[in-house]
Amino acid sequence: MITALLYSCSATKNLKEGQVLYTGADVAVNPDSAKKVPGQKDLKNALESKTRPEPNKKILGFRYKLFFYNLAGEPKKEKGLKYWMRNKLGEPPVLMTDVKVQNNINVLQSYLISKGYLQASVTGTTEIKGKKGRAKYAAFTRDRYQINQIEFPTEPTALENIIRRTSEKTVLKTDDYYDIDAFTTERERIDNELKERGYFFFNPDYIIIKVDSTIGDNKVNVYVRVKDLTPIEALKPYRINDINIYPNYHLRRDSAIRVSKPVIHNSFKIFDPRNTYKPQLFDRLVFFENDEIYNRHDHSLSLNRLVNIGTFRYVKAEFDPLDTLGSDLMDANFYLTPQKKRSLSFQVTGTSKSNNFVGSELKITNTNRNLFRGAEQLITSLSGGFETQVSGAKTNSYSLGASASLVFPRLVSPIEFRNEQNSVPKTHITLSGQLLSRALYFTMLSGNLEYGYIFKGSPYIEHNFNPFSVSYVRTLKTTDSLEQLLVQVPSLRGNYENQFIFSTNYKFTYSDQFRQDKRNHIYFLGSVETAGNLVNAFLKKNEEGRKTLLNTPVNQFIRLEADFRDYYKIKPQLVLAGRANVGYGIPYGNSSVLPYVRQFFAGGSNDIRAFRARSLGPGTYNYDINPDETQFFADQGGDIKMMLNGELRAKLFSVIHGAAFVDAGNIWTAKTDTSRIGSRFNFGRALNEFAVGGGVGLRVDATIFVIRFDLATPFRKPWLPKGERWVFDKMNFGDPTWRKQNLILNIGIGYPF
Repeated sequence: MITALLYSCSATKNLKEGQVLYTGADVAVNPDSAKKVPGQKDLKNALESKTRPEPNKKILGFRYKLFFYNLAGEPKKEKGLKYWMRNKLGEPPVLMTDVKVQNNINVLQSYLISKGYLQASVTGTTEIKGKKGRAKYAAFTRDRYQINQIEFPTEPTALENIIRRTSEKTVLKTDDYYDIDAFTTERERIDNELKERGYFFFNPDYIIIKVDSTIGDNKVNVYVRVKDLTPIEALKPYRINDINIYPNYHLRRDSAIRVSKPVIHNSFKIFDPRNTYKPQLFDRLVFFENDEIYNRHDHSLSLNRLVNIGTFRYVKAEFDPLDTLGSDLMDANFYLTPQKKRSLSFQVTGTSKSNNFVGSELKITNTNRNLFRGAEQLITSLSGGFETQVSGAKTNSYSLGASASLVFPRLVSPIEFRNEQNSVPKTHITLSGQLLSRALYFTMLSGNLEYGYIFKGSPYIEHNFNPFSVSYVRTLKTTDSLEQLLVQVPSLRGNYENQFIFSTNYKFTYSDQFRQDKRNHIYFLGSVETAGNLVNAFLKKNEEGRKTLLNTPVNQFIRLEADFRDYYKIKPQLVLAGRANVGYGIPYGNSSVLPYVRQFFAGGSNDIRAFRARSLGPGTYNYDINPDETQFFADQGGDIKMMLNGELRAKLFSVIHGAAFVDAGNIWTAKTDTSRIGSRFNFGRALNEFAVGGGVGLRVDATIFVIRFDLATPFRKPWLPKGERWVFDKMNFGDPTWRKQNLILNIGIGYPF
């Protein structure tokens, strides 16, 4: 109550004599009637959202921008902290004198009429209490009109015949409410039908929808007509004449390119004097043919393919009629400006752990485009990272990595696939390797070779299928310190064995996060991997009963994982994000445990942030470590994972965003591990073995990159005795020892999910 009062005072204390702070508008729908109209709450919200001006922005009732404006005061010069705070973080008070009641009445009444309340009326007034005021509006809807019948054009022209024949697809239905938005959608539908049949120069403005509201009984008749003044070129369909492609187009060389001698390939004239691209490339990118009727589908598909192939910076299509009066032919011209053949990018990440380790990684990526003149890309990268302990005895870790990926803009397969999605299907061959050294403990070398396909099933669905993937992991060196650890926890020994993984894997991704028409966005990633079955059929067992290749065991397992995320926009700058992540791995045949690189882990900056990276679990097991000692912390892997995350994200000001989050979950082993008591999964007690943590975060979101700082602490520790696992009562922020053991700062690039 005291805090709210302080906020209220700070919002109005700087107002001049006679000024009144505008706090918003209230709209009452049919206030004199006890009968509610259908969807009255949504109608009320829609009306209130259309009033202007908008009051000062607020979060949880706190007008934070006005607070910063008042806090800064009047700056003496146009620079410095006060000027920045007042003009960047803050905003001036919105006053009652800014409210134009009659203008809002007109807007609200027009909106009601557009939704079928043809006899609606609106009144408005203002209400002032002290130094604050609101606008009050009353909307009287009266009866809402419905569609009685729809009549389409009756003239016997080819164009109007098409409109009649496609009328079964109309969005206008008898007994639907009169709605201007539906009329607009119908005009666009008709335009699209005509575009698919060659009417290139037609547009929705040439359709007029007349409404007769005089028939009585709150009904209207709707008449769909083509305007009398529609231009002649819009009334006829066009066929494609020449298809001209300029794949090396630049404005400064426009004239020279146009007069160059083209290469004739199938239906195309390709003006490429430098012979930069193979003509066959455009068979999969441009979908028009000579003398075919123009249609919007091929137009859109061609543009999207040309854009999504990743080779051209700018793509433009122009259609030039030979003669708008005497001919129905037009040329299709595609102007393509290529991207730079080579590009170099840098990526830097930083980490900070509660055991006094800090680190960073640098990755350099080089992209070579159009490698074989068919828009292929060769993507090579080098990376290097390190971790060092900043207190106590010094110990360091480092990693070096390299990868090369050759990407073809087509499906390289003995089976021919027909694909008419907007995106270009791709085939990739990737070779990568990494050298990882954890000082005083081990040095490990790993490599991977993969062949696979990436293609879209729809604008929201992506398939990633890798029929062949082989990984090799080799531990080059171990130390006595690691051997002592493996004596204590023998089940971890398999993490450091040399091993082969021959696998086939598939990933399914659904994401509608780029849709602007939805308030709630969903992301789903499901994956399945099976390893070792085919190759093990040809291998013999060694003396220990295991099948090996080059004296190295070949793993057999199946691994399933699902990652579901939901992003609900409470307000334009306030989002509630949630994630559920589950995974299950089954080692069998030649393997008793999942290989280290396929195990599940818990804890870390993108996981359960209140616990050290890969330190949590499995189950109620806890490998305790004294943070004052220099000691290698063994990664705790498991076969099963369950995780839940919730995060409230708010834009505070400029590029600064804040978050409050809670994470929960754990990992488990599928079989009993005698060296890690309590690690085996049991469905009945899994929920009781969840770790829980939470905290707050700050993010610098500059759109092209996000730097994240998350401070978290445990709420629940599953390894403690039953009844003592919740640790709220043990929190002591004033105790430096407690802070050192329980406050974890995660620094990351990008959002955690």
